[in-house]
Amino acid sequence: MLTHLMVRDLAIVSAVELEFEAAMSALTGETGAGKSILIDALGLALGDKAEATMIRPGRERAEIVAEFDLSATPAAREWLRAHELESDEDTCILRRLLVAKGRSRAYVNGHPITAAQLRALGELLVDIHGQHAHQSLLRAEAQRDLLDAYGGHRALAEQVAADFRAYRDHARALERAEQEAQSRAERLELLRFQVEELEAAAIDSQELEQLDGEQRRLSHLEQLQSGAGAVLQGLAEGEPTICDQLAGVLAEIEDLAAIDPALGEARELLETASIHAGEAAAALRHYLDGLELDPDALATVEARLEQLQALARKHRIFPAQLPEYLAERRAELDALEQATIVLAGLAEAREAAWGRYLQGAETLGAARATAATRLEKTLSTALGELGMAGGRFAVTLEKLPTERATAGGLERITFMVSANPGQPLQPLARVASGGELSRIGLAIQVATAACGRIPTLVFDEVDVGIGGGVAEIVGRLLRRLGTERQVLCVTHLPQVAAQAHRQLRVRKERREGETHTRIEPLDESARIEEIARMLGGTEITRRTRDHASEMLDRAATTPPS
Repeated sequence: MLTHLMVRDLAIVSAVELEFEAAMSALTGETGAGKSILIDALGLALGDKAEATMIRPGRERAEIVAEFDLSATPAAREWLRAHELESDEDTCILRRLLVAKGRSRAYVNGHPITAAQLRALGELLVDIHGQHAHQSLLRAEAQRDLLDAYGGHRALAEQVAADFRAYRDHARALERAEQEAQSRAERLELLRFQVEELEAAAIDSQELEQLDGEQRRLSHLEQLQSGAGAVLQGLAEGEPTICDQLAGVLAEIEDLAAIDPALGEARELLETASIHAGEAAAALRHYLDGLELDPDALATVEARLEQLQALARKHRIFPAQLPEYLAERRAELDALEQATIVLAGLAEAREAAWGRYLQGAETLGAARATAATRLEKTLSTALGELGMAGGRFAVTLEKLPTERATAGGLERITFMVSANPGQPLQPLARVASGGELSRIGLAIQVATAACGRIPTLVFDEVDVGIGGGVAEIVGRLLRRLGTERQVLCVTHLPQVAAQAHRQLRVRKERREGETHTRIEPLDESARIEEIARMLGGTEITRRTRDHASEMLDRAATTPPS
């Protein structure tokens, strides 16, 4: 609910700060005193269009700050969380700054936001009835939501909306999958061919390295044979051989080491060298015995290498990447083959979601029809009590074809009103009279007070065109509504003002050659004077004051009807 409002340099308001409470507050004052400026200021804080001409003459800017308690407004708290604008406490501070040169600026809890965002948040906080913006009941979705709340089937409506969104998501996924089906079939054919071709080549991750080594060996076979033979000749088969020479020097150093043990290390090294030379000669003989000149073997290796290189060129990769490439193609092939199964699953999920939606929507439609009948009867009676004798209220539920189904269900809901006898019913949004629209809105809000979501309701001059007993009924309805929600009412009628739990007086005064608007809360005695002024005009008598006091006493002691 609204807890605080500060207005500075707006029109004829230089500086006003007001604290608000729950229940009903009446805003009264002489015609032209500036009562509507408070509503205009609140509208600006909630995102109404701002113009530089609204700034107080001689000032460079105007500022409006509205503070709300969100402890009982979960929808607004959720909106703030979704936009990362929440505060540490259950409060929300809206600030609107109008500048003489430039565009207006808006802030929520100190963060700059767009005017569209401010309006979206404002619609969750305040509903202004009258010839102003924020009349949520003029929106089709608000009428539908209010009927669902009144009928007690809001949870069913939310489930129907969730089922519709699920159906829509499945339908979109299926549509995308079907659009991709042709290209997927072509891709599948290509992948199957590629995988078969690569698998037929029996690619091994180690094979390429082995083939490279074998190809180098076979292509240099003669060089290897002649070279290894020459080394063996020098080592063990020539005259003299390296092995014989090592044996001779080893014998000589053994004799010397017998004389001087310091030569022992040299003797051991020569002994090791002699052994290694002999082993090397044996290895070379074994190598040469196994070395055969086989031109066919070289041709086989080179053919295999050419096969792998040709495959790599075909797929524009390096030969060493062939094993990994084959694994990737296999994985993609598996995924695409699974897509056919997924496609069937998507179709099944879509049909299941559609079935759930249709079943829920039919149940919801029946519940709405029952609630609409009850609401029509209640509001048609209320219109007569509010000075619109013969007025009628109806709720039309236009059945939609299934191809035009929405998250809101299978019917278009419209609140219809005939404010006067003989006039045809027409949509609430087309009601021309602002006063009639205010009273209709009042009747709807009172009838649905327990299920409404918006915590603060503002009624701007709902008493236009009424008086006497009807005015008192309007006041009682507002007072009753004030026990459920926060109500702020701008009124000219004492019968309405007397029903308020709290009263604010607007006065226009001159100071230092300038006109100022002053808004002040009234205590009990000041309320009597203000109600008396509203009853008696310029001349206030004792009898008028007594009447005013009686009206206030009766309002305070009469239980809400």
